[in-house]
Amino acid sequence: MQGSHRNPLRVAVLADSDTRWKWGALTANRIVSDSRLSGFLLRGRATPTPRQLDEVGVRADALREVTAVEFLREMERDAPDVIVLALVGGAVQAVLHGLARVTQDARLTGGPARRSVVVTGYVGVVYEKLADGLLLRHGADVVLANSRQDAERFRAVYEGVGADASAVTEAALPFLGGAPYEKREEREAQAPYTVVFAAQPSVPETAAHRTYLLRRLAEHARLHPDREVLLKLRSKPGEHTTHIEELPYQKLSQRLDGGLPHNCRLVYGHMGEVLDRTDLLVTVSSTAALESLHRRIPTAVLTDLGVREALGNHHFTGSGCLASWDQLDAGHLPEPDERWLARQGVAADGAYENAFDTARERVADLLDTAAAGGLPPIAPYYTPTTAGGYLPGILARHHLGPDGAPLPGAPTGDKDPGPVRQIVRRAARGAYRHGVQRVAPVIRRMGEL
Repeated sequence: MQGSHRNPLRVAVLADSDTRWKWGALTANRIVSDSRLSGFLLRGRATPTPRQLDEVGVRADALREVTAVEFLREMERDAPDVIVLALVGGAVQAVLHGLARVTQDARLTGGPARRSVVVTGYVGVVYEKLADGLLLRHGADVVLANSRQDAERFRAVYEGVGADASAVTEAALPFLGGAPYEKREEREAQAPYTVVFAAQPSVPETAAHRTYLLRRLAEHARLHPDREVLLKLRSKPGEHTTHIEELPYQKLSQRLDGGLPHNCRLVYGHMGEVLDRTDLLVTVSSTAALESLHRRIPTAVLTDLGVREALGNHHFTGSGCLASWDQLDAGHLPEPDERWLARQGVAADGAYENAFDTARERVADLLDTAAAGGLPPIAPYYTPTTAGGYLPGILARHHLGPDGAPLPGAPTGDKDPGPVRQIVRRAARGAYRHGVQRVAPVIRRMGEL
């Protein structure tokens, strides 16, 4: 078990966005009880800004930005005990193949046979690309499932293609917590009844649908002038999270007829702190709904735009939380189904504290095996044999060849880029975000004429 290893254990977390950094770092803290955490941010369109990192509030002993090749070279020089890959599926697959190559090269050259234990999973609700995302994560020693339902689905996918499903391990979302909701009569009498709409960067996608939701939020505020109505946003204009946001609510609110009423405003900050004062959480399908349900806060998942896979709210069928703005305007408060909550890993009954026991035990057993040099080679389901027309493109996006080795011209290690290079990086990232948020919508509208 973990007690048989030197303490603290060394854990590396590689993340590609603010939300995945939060998931990865908190997961590491949950599954390894005593560790030194080194953070790596994968350079790309969603690399978090200092403000976003500060808002997440998760600290590391060291934190720096890298490419996939730079990360692999760092792991080759000094492999930690555990690696947590908090990345989009394609990036997970690329790093897995890269790590497999690093281990293979070390063994061929007479290096140490011991390798890191590799953990991965999902930052929230898995409502699309189930098979695609899972198979891209296959090859990790531990594939965390955030609920009993997800664990069953994950195993079914792996077994259905003939892949080893033993890595699937049931756990829960690592950021659930906070004080249980106090009903209105138990709270401060002077505190206003607070309704929070948890916005999402990419759901819904169209300007018409996003404007509809914003208009209904403002109308709810006008109908209930005694309430405080908050639009909780994940990022400021120019920043990106896990998903691209082409139509920020900040800009849409400036064009809204009549503007926002006095009791309706935009807020940022840590979701847990916002939930501390929330009496009703409203969303389309945000993971914030699970945070809210965990705390027993009344939670509504909107049906106004339909219950559709594209929106992700189909995940909440059977939850008892589906509702429309018309119903909420009339005073309806959804009542969650207890059986549904139990299957979703929300663990509102207090079992959450034990939700990571199995994962901790599995990682501890793998660390014992690794210390004895007995961990098998990393073996993803996708190989040049099983996915010869798919895998090479995924690896090439991260400057890796079909064998997992760095391609010629791949970025070299750069721990401390000079000021000129930092400026160029920021400018390039800013240009990309400008293209996503300004140019792309214009081109799309022109194409619809």
